[in-house]
Amino acid sequence: MVILKGSLAPEGCVLKVAGHLMKPTRFTAKVFNREEDALAAVLAKKIKEGDVVVIRYEGPKGGPGMREMLSVTGAIVGSGLGDKVALITDGRFSGATHGHMVGHVSPEAAVGGPIAGVRDGDSILIDPENRVLNIEVDPEQLRQRVALAEAPRPRYKTGALAKYAKLVSSASEGAVTG
Repeated sequence: MVILKGSLAPEGCVLKVAGHLMKPTRFTAKVFNREEDALAAVLAKKIKEGDVVVIRYEGPKGGPGMREMLSVTGAIVGSGLGDKVALITDGRFSGATHGHMVGHVSPEAAVGGPIAGVRDGDSILIDPENRVLNIEVDPEQLRQRVALAEAPRPRYKTGALAKYAKLVSSASEGAVTG
């Protein structure tokens, strides 16, 4: 595991390296606000070599509960793109993943983290050697995008998960309540 920080994850994120020697690599963003939409795109062969699948609004508050992206990572590997495509999420990933899989991006999209400002076609640099995750967009433009971002409606308005989403802290603080 490598902790990365940068313009896309100022509070940090986790890259699972699992014995891979990874070089700094630029990817082109394909952005999804739900795991299900990303999975549908992978299965429909809309993801190609050099893309990074960005799944946001799946973090501690947005999920709520940091949903695991196992279906998407499994579909990426199953389609033969495991070492050719990256995945970045404010959710989490399974221990079974491999390749460029970045999770726990903090702050998450649901609280206005930079991941909320990513657009299709943006260039994203994953650099394990220097422990960096950067979106290659002008910082002011990224701030404006985040300010204008419209979060999906909360999945839960009442009950335990609604309360959890209201109380949970950032993944960088352990995603705990209280």
